[in-house]
Amino acid sequence: MAATLTACGTGGSGDVTLKLVAADYGSTDANTSKRYWDDVAGAFEKTHPGIDIDVQVLSWKDVDREVAEMVKRGEAPDLAQIGAYADYAKDDKLYPVDSLVSIPTQANFLPLLSEAGEVDRVQYGMPFASSTRLLFYNRELFDKAGVTAPATWKDIRTAAQALKDEGVKYPFALPLGTEESQAETMQWLLSGGGGYRDENTGTYRIDSPENVATFRWLKTQLVGPGLTGPVAPGELDRQEAFDAFTRGEVGMLNGHPTLMQQAEKAGVKVGKVPLPGIEGRAKSTMGVADWMMAFKQNGHRKEIGQFLDFVYEDKNVLEFSDRYDILPVTVSASHAMANDPVHADLKAFLEALPTSELYPVGETSWAKVSESVKKNIGRAVAPDGDPEAVLERIAKDARDAEAAE
Repeated sequence: MAATLTACGTGGSGDVTLKLVAADYGSTDANTSKRYWDDVAGAFEKTHPGIDIDVQVLSWKDVDREVAEMVKRGEAPDLAQIGAYADYAKDDKLYPVDSLVSIPTQANFLPLLSEAGEVDRVQYGMPFASSTRLLFYNRELFDKAGVTAPATWKDIRTAAQALKDEGVKYPFALPLGTEESQAETMQWLLSGGGGYRDENTGTYRIDSPENVATFRWLKTQLVGPGLTGPVAPGELDRQEAFDAFTRGEVGMLNGHPTLMQQAEKAGVKVGKVPLPGIEGRAKSTMGVADWMMAFKQNGHRKEIGQFLDFVYEDKNVLEFSDRYDILPVTVSASHAMANDPVHADLKAFLEALPTSELYPVGETSWAKVSESVKKNIGRAVAPDGDPEAVLERIAKDARDAEAAE
């Protein structure tokens, strides 16, 4: 929702009011995150009468920008639950996590996510929501085409051709438009044995031979033969691809838990497998996390810590995960979900999370690199595109962004 939603807590006039700005994970008034945060704030205030929570929930389209403008005006919230924290940490505007929450709370974050929340080995970003990616396929379309779930790139190519022969509109939906193409790109780079950064040095290596080979394969084996549908990948945004999947028009695409739930509600029988690689399962899949952070400006460190300890109790973590079909960010809540038959359909995503690879969100350069990917990557698979030249262009932007840190 584009409009700002504000709500004060229900605890009356406390000695301290904490301002929380949070992203909206819902799509309608009925499932807006405002309802979740109102419930959490109200429950917290009942047991902490000296602290009020003032909640503001904003659309994902607006929330990062709005928080940045608040900080620029000198009106930082006490807490922000948004997409990135590194710039604020580099500018010394955030409390370190170990100065806020209790030791049990900090130790309970999944290790992979705790490390991703660090800048210069100090944790500033607290994971709030997470998910992983798997390859989704429409089981009915696959049965009609006489193919089985793919395990390798060759299998993807074979299945996509069979789906095309059966008249499927998007045999493999490849969204490389400007909306979220940094995610689709990362998934393919990982499946090809590469990635955005060198595993040993931590520096960007976007134009590596592995990455170039991956996009050459995409161009010649999927896009060139017309196996990605009527919309050029560089013009196809993720939401457009997801909507087509829920309409039963897509044979395969890379997806996340929320899409699975939406598609199944629409009547699509969703199959899912780990991301295929060149010769077998990819070395890792992409993991995604959104972040909670605490600003130092208003000096409410103790009260912020008390609220965060409450927010990260299992009951609250699991309630948020249940509402929005996402993965918990704590060890205890993850174990609870894995052992609950109600969440059997999320088990594959949970299993993929510990070995997944996340965006380099701890680097302030990542925002510029991500923008370069969104702007340029679609041309790598265009009919007249040169994958190597496009990746070299993005790599140069990455080097420039690193140098500016």
